Amino acid sequence: MAKILVADDEQLIRKLISDCLSKDGHQILEAEDGLQALSLFRSNKDINLCILDIMMPEIDGWGVCRKIRETSGVPIMLVSARSQDFDQIMGFESGADDYVTKPFSLVVLSKRVNTLLQRGAVQTPKNPDRIEIYELNSLIVDCSAHEVRLNNKVVDFTIKEFEIIKMLAMHPGRVYSRERLVNEVWGDDFDGVARTVDSHIARIRTKLGEWGANHLITVYGTGYKFEE
Repeated sequence: MAKILVADDEQLIRKLISDCLSKDGHQILEAEDGLQALSLFRSNKDINLCILDIMMPEIDGWGVCRKIRETSGVPIMLVSARSQDFDQIMGFESGADDYVTKPFSLVVLSKRVNTLLQRGAVQTPKNPDRIEIYELNSLIVDCSAHEVRLNNKVVDFTIKEFEIIKMLAMHPGRVYSRERLVNEVWGDDFDGVARTVDSHIARIRTKLGEWGANHLITVYGTGYKFEE
């Protein structure tokens, strides 16, 4: 069971989502605007997932997403009737992990929620003798702990950012195209654009500071790689 924050100014939409996810065994917290959503998130440290409508009073979903990302890598799903590429790009650049357009199927929403929860959970390796740890100079990517450490300090990343780092760290020196990263990290059901990868890479590079500037390399016209 997960604790999920559902924020939408439309009571009917909140109820539909809450009822659906409650049937899956999840505990739901509801917010009717952006300020209430942030207040609930900050007072409940054990929230596992946030579902945010974009067009909310007080603070819109993009703003709430950015505020949450200042302190947390919790999975975030944006829900909106806005389906233009610009809106989805804004969502991913704000730090969202998924974007669902209205109207949507509750069955599909439930599946996408469970996928995000599984990706965000710290998994125990099926084979305890197999520990996936990748080291590049002072950067350590610990897959079993779902953790990135730089100079022995943990750096907080979102689910998608971690998956990108993991891919690049597994094969340092190999160039990954934007299309390959989209397919591997977001999957076949992703309906956004490759520019989303660029915004995630930019945030990763910023969080890694000088190390990121020196080792996360853009290969113009091709993609990205980690250079040892």
